[in-house]
Amino acid sequence: MYDMSTRRRVLALVAEGRSLNSVSRETGVSRAAIRSWQQRLEPLPRIASPDAGPPADHHAYAYLLGLYLGDGCISAHPRGTGHYLRIACADAWPGLIQLCREAITKVRPGVGVHCLQKVGYTMVTSYSRHWPRLFPQHGPGKKHERPIALATWQQDIVDAHPWEFIRGLIHSDGCRATNSTTRLVNGERKRYEYPRYFFTNLSADIRRLYTDTLDRVGVDWKRANAYNVSVARKASVALMDTHVGPKH
Repeated sequence: MYDMSTRRRVLALVAEGRSLNSVSRETGVSRAAIRSWQQRLEPLPRIASPDAGPPADHHAYAYLLGLYLGDGCISAHPRGTGHYLRIACADAWPGLIQLCREAITKVRPGVGVHCLQKVGYTMVTSYSRHWPRLFPQHGPGKKHERPIALATWQQDIVDAHPWEFIRGLIHSDGCRATNSTTRLVNGERKRYEYPRYFFTNLSADIRRLYTDTLDRVGVDWKRANAYNVSVARKASVALMDTHVGPKH
């Protein structure tokens, strides 16, 4: 009645610690069927666990690090030694969801990546025992309530791929917007529009990582308010458009 891809998806959700009720509601598969698959199906082939080496793709890691610092978290499996990396991606930007999935698989080839639908956003999730080592900023409490600093090896990757790091931060906690203003020209008030980039984060440490990286690539910025960093100068916006661009 159900194809193997459906069974795999359902069992993957259960393996994440979800209740049978919640998995049944999300997938439309009955609890009885799920129990049957758990008890009678041959175990699904296990994906080989990646080794404990460095990120496989530094380019993708710089982007994923930006996403993690903005909208990511790591949590321990309640019944295992592994951890879940979770990145929240707004449903308004389906391209972002795909980029996030691709970045995870490039950073850790072989890991599973699942998308869990929430209200208004998709939680891109991956299970591995190595996520806390790859993101040592992981810790108890909210990011803005504890110090956030990059390890030396992380900073080396960001220095080598600064635009990918900026892109990940903008894709998580930033946007490209159009502002408008009016000017008096020859006695007539005219309306002008111009693009700006905004980045908003409660953590002063994360904002500093963002602005330090902007400085390294020659982008002028200013603080719009206590938590918001703005890029509005024409030349700097052009740089951001070339290397970052709007979310899609």
